[in-house]
This record gives sequence, C-alpha cells and structure tokens, in this order.
Amino acid sequence: MVEASKKIRAYLRSPDRVRRNFSSKIAICGKGGTGKSTVLALLANALDEEGKAVLVVDTDESNPGLYRMFGFDKKPKPLMALLSRFSFDEPKPNTEWLMREEIAIQDIPSEYILDSAGLKFLMVGKIEDPFQGCACTMADVVRDFMGKLVLGENEIVLLDMEAGIESFGRGVERNVDTVLVVVEPSFESLALAEKISYLADGIGVNRVNAILNKVSSDEKEVRMKTDLLRKGIRPIGTIWYHSQISEAGFEGKAIFDLNDSKITESVKKIARRLLEEPD
Repeated sequence: MVEASKKIRAYLRSPDRVRRNFSSKIAICGKGGTGKSTVLALLANALDEEGKAVLVVDTDESNPGLYRMFGFDKKPKPLMALLSRFSFDEPKPNTEWLMREEIAIQDIPSEYILDSAGLKFLMVGKIEDPFQGCACTMADVVRDFMGKLVLGENEIVLLDMEAGIESFGRGVERNVDTVLVVVEPSFESLALAEKISYLADGIGVNRVNAILNKVSSDEKEVRMKTDLLRKGIRPIGTIWYHSQISEAGFEGKAIFDLNDSKITESVKKIARRLLEEPD
C-alpha cells in the first residue's frame, strides 16, 4: 500500500502531469471549527476591494449558510441539479456548457450564480435528505469543473472546502494552484495543517500557506508561526479573535463592515501577499 501511494504521488507530481496554466485558484482548508468559511468571506471581500473579479465556490456539502456571509438572502441553484439523480421532477437541465473542454465564468448560467457588484457565488450542493448518498459525486463535479475552468487575467476563485482532509482523498484540490490552511491555536489544528501540506504536495500543489485565525495574544502568534515554519508551512498572516466576527457568525450575517482596523489591515495584507505570490 505504501509503495503504491509513493508511485501515485510521483505520477501526479511529474512535470508531464502538473500543468500550472492558471494562477488564481485557491482552496481554503482546515480542521472543522477553525473559521475557514469566515476567513474566506473576509478574504473574498479584500480581494474584491483590490479590484479582482472574485468567484466563491461553496464545495462543502454540510455548511448551510456560507451565502449569508456575503449578504445574499437566498441560495443559488446548486451545480448538482445538473445531474439527473439530483434534479428530481424538474425539466432536464442544459448541461452543454459543463461538457466543454474549457469553461469561462461567463459561460455559467445565471441561475447557478449569485452576483453582488462583481463578487460571484456558486454552490455545488448540499446533503438535504437521508439516503441521498455520499458526497463522492459532488467531489467529482468540483474536481472536473475546476479542471475546465479558465480564468481571465483579473479573475480569482476561492473554494470553501469541507473540513478535514477527505477532499484530498478524492483529489478535489488537484486543479488548484494554492492551498490556504486556516489554523487556530490548538494542537489538532496545527497537526492537521502538516497533514494537509503533505497531501497537497502529493497531488502536485506545492504552494501551501497558512492563515492564523482566532489568535488572542502575541505569544500564541509567535508559537504558532514557529510551529508552522518547523513543519515547512509558510504563515502569510494573522486574523485576531474579535467578538464582532463571532457575533456575525452566530447570527448568520455578513462580516464585511468590521470596526477593527487591525483585522481589516491584516486581511488586506494577506490578500496582497496572495496576489504577489510568484508562480
């Protein structure tokens, strides 16, 4: 089993397989409860303010309220509705655009996209009922869609991944160029960050950075950064614990208008570091 894993890793990382003809597909990963969805929302807004055309892709089949963090009052039609087993009694959807070898953001039908002043939101699907099946089909849709998605010079995609590492087992992150690990001050979170870095490297994604979240003291920030660097993971910014963020998450509200300039500036710096990241 170990030898087979090594062969698969070598194959996926070979120069013939790893093609990085995109530079703006970023997967947000981490242990459950670290605040990755919150960090994604803050980062998406900061990138939007930097003039980027941002597409947020909600790939988490469990999290019900990501769209609310962007101020939307309804969900878009999920991509899973394109598959017959998920479309129920609705008319057969047009899947021609999804079958193309290359897909541009403007090719995506409007019913699958929420749009707010240039920031777009797309949802893959949710487990809504018992016996609906596992999330493997959703993972296949995300992986294939991201492989076909071709971005313009000013476009960037942020993917909210399910918590943990199961998505790596399905190769969902295969077609991104950057993995951002959201890390909170806990042993489990830091340990999982190291595992995520290992798995990302194994599927050919060698750009793995960390964002420290919910940090409450300078001492913890230093200790977390030291541990991450020892693990070979580059920390690119810190988001400090703030009661306003916690309250917005509790109420399911947008979190863009923070009254803490320290957090706002931290998120802006993270966004700029991502944009300056070399290929």
